[in-house]
Amino acid sequence: MQDSETIDQIDDTPIARAAQAAVQAIGRAGEGLPRPAATRVIVVANQKGGVGKTTTTVNLAASLAMHGLRVLVIDLDPQGNASTALGIDHHAEVPSIYDVLVEGKPLADVVQPVVDVEGLFCCPATIDLAGAEIELVSLVARESRLQRAIAAYEQPLDYILIDCPPSLGLLTVNALVAGQEVLIPIQCEYYALEGLGQLLRNVELVRAHLNPALHVSTILLTMYDARTRLAAQVAEEVRTHFQQEVLHTAIPRSVRISEAPSYGQTVLTYDPGSTGALSYLEAARELAMRAVGVGGTTGSLVGQQRDGQQNGRPQGGGETGHGAPMAQHGTTEGNR
Repeated sequence: MQDSETIDQIDDTPIARAAQAAVQAIGRAGEGLPRPAATRVIVVANQKGGVGKTTTTVNLAASLAMHGLRVLVIDLDPQGNASTALGIDHHAEVPSIYDVLVEGKPLADVVQPVVDVEGLFCCPATIDLAGAEIELVSLVARESRLQRAIAAYEQPLDYILIDCPPSLGLLTVNALVAGQEVLIPIQCEYYALEGLGQLLRNVELVRAHLNPALHVSTILLTMYDARTRLAAQVAEEVRTHFQQEVLHTAIPRSVRISEAPSYGQTVLTYDPGSTGALSYLEAARELAMRAVGVGGTTGSLVGQQRDGQQNGRPQGGGETGHGAPMAQHGTTEGNR
């Protein structure tokens, strides 16, 4: 009797629970995921820097590809960090997304396969992209050049993930016009929702004038530190206001996630058993299952924000009511 109680206690420790979750996640990774009826073009956007846009883009893409899907990552950030993380060369002479947007080059001519992950492809960004904002101003149909390039791409794909720069300029507008869904990574720290209202307004403007199909389908909590009350409070705040869009899976703070790009890898290939890798596997599964009506629905956050404003309810970013209650929580260090 005592032996069985001891075993139950051991199984209920945090380490045992984490190990069990890891075994389950790794086991599900081999099961495959349903293919969407049509290519899902997902824009990963947030004008706030350092929230995990690039990390989320490359690791979700790798996770989906490891489940047997065909995925293309379009690196639209002049820093080229997504290209680096996928081990794709992106020096100045390499054909890149700049050539597609400014020179009109076919997307197929610049896409490269990712060596470490079968079924994963990347359209790299070079430093030339830094001047594209200015050069696009004078071009015809400047907002829809990426959309036309994607439409002309003939290779079969299940997912296209577009990594946006931390701004709301013409590059991000091109991504929003080309995509159907917006995925917003939100950092589980102070000022996490700062500027979210502006991003949602931009999405609404693009939807109203350029891309009626665009909607915010997914919010992913990143850099979650379970040791702090602040992280839990931010997560609760986000889940309260954006119930349908927030994935159940939150991405924890992880040294492995930060280390992986320095080796030209995603965390899925760098350390497949790490908490970061397992979290992205689960997030990718949840993202894919939502498309077929399992594990939640993909509502329109922009529509909810508009309705909320009409009804006098605060929705969205720091200027719509989130800042005040979160300011009471203090700093991360003070809540350990």
